Amino acid sequence: MTQFDTIIKNAHILTLDPSSTVAGSLAVSEGRITQVWKERDPGVDAEHVIDLQGKTLIPGFIDTHNHLLMYSQYLDQINCTAQLNRNVKDIQSRIEEETKHKEKGEWIIGWGYDDTLLAEKRHPTRAELDAVAPDHPVLIRHISSHFAVVNSFALELAEIPEDIQDPKAGHLGRDESGKLDGVLHEFGAMKLVDDVIPDYTVEELASLIEQGANDYLAQGITTNSDAGVGLVKGFLEYKAHVKALAENKNPLKMRFLMLHHLLGEGGPFAGMKADEVDQRIQQETAGRARLDSAKLFQDGSIQGLTGALRQPYFTRPELSGELSHDQDAFNEEVLDLHTRGFRIATHGNGDRAIGSIIDAYSSALQQEPRHHHRHRIEHVQTATIKDLQQMKMNGIQASFFINHVYYWGDRHRDIFLGEERANRLNPLKEAEELGMKFTLHSDCPITPISPLFSIWAAVNRVTSSGEVLGEAQRIDAMTALKSMTIWGARLNFEEEEKGSIEIGKAADFAVLDQDPTTCDPMEIKDIEVEATYIDGKCVFSRAELGT
Repeated sequence: MTQFDTIIKNAHILTLDPSSTVAGSLAVSEGRITQVWKERDPGVDAEHVIDLQGKTLIPGFIDTHNHLLMYSQYLDQINCTAQLNRNVKDIQSRIEEETKHKEKGEWIIGWGYDDTLLAEKRHPTRAELDAVAPDHPVLIRHISSHFAVVNSFALELAEIPEDIQDPKAGHLGRDESGKLDGVLHEFGAMKLVDDVIPDYTVEELASLIEQGANDYLAQGITTNSDAGVGLVKGFLEYKAHVKALAENKNPLKMRFLMLHHLLGEGGPFAGMKADEVDQRIQQETAGRARLDSAKLFQDGSIQGLTGALRQPYFTRPELSGELSHDQDAFNEEVLDLHTRGFRIATHGNGDRAIGSIIDAYSSALQQEPRHHHRHRIEHVQTATIKDLQQMKMNGIQASFFINHVYYWGDRHRDIFLGEERANRLNPLKEAEELGMKFTLHSDCPITPISPLFSIWAAVNRVTSSGEVLGEAQRIDAMTALKSMTIWGARLNFEEEEKGSIEIGKAADFAVLDQDPTTCDPMEIKDIEVEATYIDGKCVFSRAELGT
């Protein structure tokens, strides 16, 4: 009878323990790490022996903010991204081709267009969608997910008249003559059309999640936070997540950032305290998922000119964006959620929104003090040093959308923010110097899911044009690696359970073909994930590993 279930040997193990120990082998029993040795061959036996042949073993990646369900749905929709579409005509061609495979009246849905990367430097229009799909309702979403474009058929189905008043938290675009141009700005406007798009069934969504989860596992992710459960289709999204976990279609350890309207009056969790919601989630997923936060928004997208800035946009001095909520109403809702025990996560891109969120959290903490609340701000792209200092002082956590530096950095510098503010985009070095244990995230599908890419972006701060943006805000590879492992576990209140390779912790690992802390920093994004383990079981492998 062997002492251990599994021995992993001949490895280069970055434990990320408090001493940053580098080990050579470890043992796993019943899904837990039971021994760690510095030697590469511990000289003990086990039922299973895995020889990594010198490859690097790290704790499994923890992505604290992305949209697994949204990404999974996009796998079933037309790809309108800049990688495949240089201009509006390219997008039209894809839509026209899709009409050949749909019955008249069936919806055509696409995702991922970026107005700033199209040759026309604008959103597609209602008329352009009408021209290629007059007999189908069409909706295509912006890469930021904060905008969409629809055709006339879709507007008719949604019963949106030309003289409609703009909804709360959004507006409808109009052309020079004042006619609706089909562009829907922010979630309040998109909801008008989303509400009439036929829902997927729970079974269909669960199957799509299975496809998406497999892509996440291939990137070495073991714990994942869906940062918008209920964002578009409400409680249906929660039920789909639960079904995917209950049927083992999704092997990931999941955390849910629940949209605040699901927790408010009339919602399925109305009046419940945080621990009651968490208990229900655990019961319905057999412990496979936990409540992370109540999720709110306090502004939009910088590249969409709806992020709330203290100073105007660089090339649009008449615009500075808008807050999603009046401050008094926002403070009131934050206080309600805080007193019910919820950790709160609020989307804030612009510095004015970040300041508003800090004010709301600070007000709640003054009225109802709570230690270790770890309330979160999501994206934190344009935080000033004063904002970061106030966050540190109040125990407010930061999850940075670092991938923006590569994907939009050039345009933030030249169009949206100007050089000075763009150089401070995602100010990681300042956060590190303040002693903040921040996390990084992909916000997938806004950018592709890849923790190694996020680490690369934080270390190099290279834009898509190859220029360095904000060299002073670079961090080293070890710090970036911690931000997506042990610091992610800390943000999740799980630092005693996962995030480092230590005896007693969950056997969640990623196997890499290079050490990201010693390789050429520009090669970090090209490191291959060879295998992913959750609770000691291989859930992804590029090749058979073992003896």
